[in-house]
Amino acid sequence: MYDKPLERARSPRGKPYSLEEFRLKYGLDTRDAEDLFKRFGPSSVELDLLMAAKRGKPSLQTVAADLIF
Repeated sequence: MYDKPLERARSPRGKPYSLEEFRLKYGLDTRDAEDLFKRFGPSSVELDLLMAAKRGKPSLQTVAADLIF
């Protein structure tokens, strides 16, 4: 889909996902997971919010709980 890799201007927020962790958590096929991972980076906060908007889970409370150390 994209010819060159996208570069993120900011560092990841939250614990970064590995591609496999992200794929398994949301039951994505490899191609879809790779596409989202390339476009949004490994940030668990951003990916969880994206997936919540797309599917309604995990909830914002889950994402917030991940931020508390």
